[in-house]
Amino acid sequence: MPVYITSLNSGSNGNCYYVGNEHEAILVDAGISCRETEKRLKRLGLCISKIKAIFVSHEHADHIYGIPTLAKKYGLPVYITPRTLVHCGFKLPDNQVRFFRPNQPVSIGDLLITAFPKLHDACEPHSFVINNQGIRIGVFTDIGAACDQLIYHFTQCHAAFLESNYDEEMLRNGGYPYHLKKRISGGYGHLSNKQAFDFYTTYKPAHMSCLILSHLSKNNNCPELVKALFTNNSLGAEVLVASRFEETPVLTIHATVPAYHSNISVKKPGRPMQISMF
Repeated sequence: MPVYITSLNSGSNGNCYYVGNEHEAILVDAGISCRETEKRLKRLGLCISKIKAIFVSHEHADHIYGIPTLAKKYGLPVYITPRTLVHCGFKLPDNQVRFFRPNQPVSIGDLLITAFPKLHDACEPHSFVINNQGIRIGVFTDIGAACDQLIYHFTQCHAAFLESNYDEEMLRNGGYPYHLKKRISGGYGHLSNKQAFDFYTTYKPAHMSCLILSHLSKNNNCPELVKALFTNNSLGAEVLVASRFEETPVLTIHATVPAYHSNISVKKPGRPMQISMF
């Protein structure tokens, strides 16, 4: 059974990622309004009734803005950590709150969703891998640096949303105050284009067929710059750049090669560890 993925929006103005099969789907984050979510799904020909849950990566507004309305209107369970819920600042009915634990998969129909910790300046930030009968999709954004869990899960994926947030020169020469530049480029901020590119070219598995570059900065990046960097060395994968203004086309992902055939050897992690590859 193939998997269908799209970015409904990606950037500091809102993040929302769709992963599903023929019968059910989930959203990772819902940082745009309920109305915009509905409009973009309709334009893509995706039925909102297939969405069975929202998974929350962390409490920043660009990831949670639309959750209260969307969850209430469609009766969707929201999978979140206890501390993240406290920091979100909104109320959800008790029967719609589901607490997840890192590295303990959650089943939504045929979808198996695994969260794992990431390095970001939030209280309990997590990345997600969605497994549909052996097809694995990763949602890896808002990452200050790579860790062993990120490397492990990335090498298992057939497709991934990967952050490529800023161009180092644009950030360095731009108008942001020093403390904000330091936050963005620090080990708990965001991945630069170079960091994302080095990570991709080092750890991209042979079976990965699609990469969606995500969470580009409005002021410190350029979609054409990112596209050119990765397209020139795509390593056989289709490369797209997610927009901060509109949805991407729906991509169909097939498991043409089993994930365990990866030609990259990475030890399965026991706990998150920062590495010094950058």
